[in-house]
Amino acid sequence: MAFDIDMIKSTYANYKQKVDKAREVVGRPLTHTEKILYAHLWDGDADKEFERGKSYVDFAPDRIACQDATAQMALLQFMQAGKPQVAVPTTVHCDHLIQAKDGASEDLQHAMDQSSEVFKFLQSVSNKYGIGFWKPGAGIIHQVVLENYAFPGGMMIGTDSHTVNAGGLGMVAIGVGGADAVDVMAGMAWELKFPKLIGVKLTGKLSGWSAPKDVILKVADILTVKGGTGAIVEYFGEGAKSISCTGKGTICNMGAEIGATTSTFGYDESMERYLRATERADVADAANEIKDYLTADPEVYAEPEKYFDQLIEINLDELKPHINGPFTPDLATVTGEDMTKKAKENEWPLEVEWGLIGSCTNSSYEDLTRAASIAKQALDKKLKPKADFGINPGSEQIRFTAERDGLLQQFEDLGATIFTNACGPCIGQWARYKDPKNAPKNSIIHSFNRNFAKRADGNPNTHAFVASPEMVAAIAISGRLDFDPTRDKLINADGEEVMLDEPSGMELPEKGFDVEDAGYQEPVEDGSKVDIIVAEDSDRLQLLEPFEPIGTEVHDAKLLIKAYGKCTTDHISMAGPWLRYRGHLDNISNNLLIGAVNAYNMKTNFVKNQLDGEYGPVPDTARAYKAAGVPSVVVGDHNYGEGSSREHAAMEPRHLGVVAVIVKSFARIHETNLKKQGMLGLTFANEADYDLIQEDDTFDFIDLDQFAPDKQLTVEVTHKDGSKDTIKLNHTYNQSQIDWYNEGSALNLIKKQNAQ
Repeated sequence: MAFDIDMIKSTYANYKQKVDKAREVVGRPLTHTEKILYAHLWDGDADKEFERGKSYVDFAPDRIACQDATAQMALLQFMQAGKPQVAVPTTVHCDHLIQAKDGASEDLQHAMDQSSEVFKFLQSVSNKYGIGFWKPGAGIIHQVVLENYAFPGGMMIGTDSHTVNAGGLGMVAIGVGGADAVDVMAGMAWELKFPKLIGVKLTGKLSGWSAPKDVILKVADILTVKGGTGAIVEYFGEGAKSISCTGKGTICNMGAEIGATTSTFGYDESMERYLRATERADVADAANEIKDYLTADPEVYAEPEKYFDQLIEINLDELKPHINGPFTPDLATVTGEDMTKKAKENEWPLEVEWGLIGSCTNSSYEDLTRAASIAKQALDKKLKPKADFGINPGSEQIRFTAERDGLLQQFEDLGATIFTNACGPCIGQWARYKDPKNAPKNSIIHSFNRNFAKRADGNPNTHAFVASPEMVAAIAISGRLDFDPTRDKLINADGEEVMLDEPSGMELPEKGFDVEDAGYQEPVEDGSKVDIIVAEDSDRLQLLEPFEPIGTEVHDAKLLIKAYGKCTTDHISMAGPWLRYRGHLDNISNNLLIGAVNAYNMKTNFVKNQLDGEYGPVPDTARAYKAAGVPSVVVGDHNYGEGSSREHAAMEPRHLGVVAVIVKSFARIHETNLKKQGMLGLTFANEADYDLIQEDDTFDFIDLDQFAPDKQLTVEVTHKDGSKDTIKLNHTYNQSQIDWYNEGSALNLIKKQNAQ
């Protein structure tokens, strides 16, 4: 039986009425995405049509999911909200704080020793407030959610950008910052700008070496890392129906890499099969009763150009395996084609040192079977891998079942290391080098989602490439980035030329899934007597103090850094070893923008302190300004804040005295996170004004007292020589968000409202 089945049935009980009303109001057939959105309006049945890309709308999500790194700050904020229990079903998953090094059991024990304080904190807060707790080793949040909580037609938010993975089961699942989650935990509405819609029509059927991963790698090539911003991507067509539920999850998962709000598929037979295989027949039966309401109206898919803002068509019969990277997930190369030429032109190392399989994107049973089929071939054909292998199963259920069925043994026979059921190298939790900063130039290939510089191992010289699990296995065996398994031969231990056959896999295990201990802990019924203890001298956890409002008088603010080029949340607030401080705002603020490139000297973590003229680390400079009572400003390029949902990237600058972030454009989640923390997230009305900003600039905001929706703000920039530029700035704040700013943060407003 499913978790929260009563909630799911209650959602379905009103679904027809809500969708029918929305269709009547809108006056046309509805997409799958629109049905979910209109069925989850905070105010009940629709009474007007919302304008895509413009209307701010209040929604009522069905549930929340948090991973341990982001859950710390989310729960620390919720503790201030004054509520005795969470208002909607919520779970915490311990998957980020486990470093991959020696193997599953050793690494898990090490994590338990190193992070016991954090795990105990998360467990006690979960107990106190009625939150389901998944202990370390239980699995990666998004795989566990897909196996246990996702349901067709539902709406979920999660404190991780890859929450979107649940779109594989027909949800609208959206990654948010912790402050957004706190709103919903506290029983309040969740606000989102009504998204635009991108339709992706899939025709044909995948075969051979092509995999679901190649669909999203192709879409990333088409849309780039910001092409999906402000939009939900809806996949449909006969090709979509032919893809397994977990394959759909893979496609939706990497929708985060194109900036999409989320991605989804309409309910179909593959989802029903998956629900029944994961012991949720009750959900499948309930979904089948309203299945026509859990996908788009037939007219939409018949003439999609009438209903989507943008339409893409991909023929799966013609889709070839892709390898994307390095350093960005949208740089695509068709396997074998031009890779040799590209690598030589760009000086990418062609020799591959590691092949990594797993992460929340590709760690399902089907993924492991397809990769294992290549591993078995290597054993049978006497091929010795030229690269090292690492495997991260997606959940304890996946690991237990894969071990039972001999899949893990095939990898181990090739010399692979089986890591813990956790994120591991995907988020920088990989003890590959003792000194990553000075590690040599090299290439790795993995089935993860992101491949930013330093992402996996902290080494700026590691060129990470993204591919399907089966392609990762093939390339790791060959040891060559430009290996094409459809035409290239390998030399085995007997000196014979052999070729790899096409991969094969199983959508679901023949014997069913099995597990002895899934790792779930139910909260106690009455949490009022549960004590939450945070030691004053802890370097891992710190109770939060409310932010003071910035106010309408912001003058003589100094430039902290003008970031050059790509500046992701990894650049703003690195993961890896810094994950240990995710519950301690002051300590983790010591990584503020240390990965961002200073536009004036092209160095990282080396900026000018205008108070003394000396150069030093970004956090130290920010602290010096704060100590002197001087506000500071950050300037950035396009798609600033791309990547993870981590709100630390907004809380850290707020904590260290940054009052405004001014950029050419924002990634959606990061812009919202800045707003939630009571900061100014602004964009240049004229992008060329980015070039006007000089190293010694001072900023005066001259009309903040007139801060209002749809009204530009003006900043006067004074240069070192006394000359000035007046710059117009755009913003997307509505009145509620301006209220957050005026109160100092969204959390401050929640506390104020709860106290009334």
